[in-house]
Amino acid sequence: MGNDPKSLIRIARESGQQAEAEPLDLGERVRSLRTAQGWTLEQAARQAGLARSTLSKIENGQMSPTYDAVKKLAEGLKISLPQLFTPPSDERVNGRMAVTRSGEGDHQLTPTYEHDLLGSALTQKKMLPYRARIRARQMEEFDGWVRHDGEEFLYVLTGVVTLYTEFYAPVDLRRGDSAYYDATMGHNVVSVSDEDATILWVTSLS
Repeated sequence: MGNDPKSLIRIARESGQQAEAEPLDLGERVRSLRTAQGWTLEQAARQAGLARSTLSKIENGQMSPTYDAVKKLAEGLKISLPQLFTPPSDERVNGRMAVTRSGEGDHQLTPTYEHDLLGSALTQKKMLPYRARIRARQMEEFDGWVRHDGEEFLYVLTGVVTLYTEFYAPVDLRRGDSAYYDATMGHNVVSVSDEDATILWVTSLS
């Protein structure tokens, strides 16, 4: 790690080029993680199996911890080693919020599903939540597999559905059951209960 606790950490961009990150104050990072847990210096030192004086020196930048000490710190703070050296990219509190009352979702109708888009007032979302009534009753009603980018979470609200996927056997899901899957894999959902089932779908957008 070198002798300087504020040494630059090298990071690889997606392009493969090397770029220097902002200098990381490891002591400040450790202190912020400790206070976020609500721990005193003594409590954190005990959790990490380090002497209180050692942890104090690390936090104050008076010593560069050994690899063993860093590993103990990460384990004591219940985070991974990369998390210890990678503070959140944006620690600002954004404060965005959207409330969608029952029946107020942005309604969209397709031959197989009825969608009520939730949180539609927010733009540039990272998730797309929607409530769906499953009108389809058999696979033949779909024009092939549904595929799209991202990951998807499905939670059954009422009724019973069969989830068909490209690489797995069909699975029946009842009220309270859920599934999380790669949405680039072909997938379709049909109702198999007497009434049309309703589900909550959440699709990642990034």
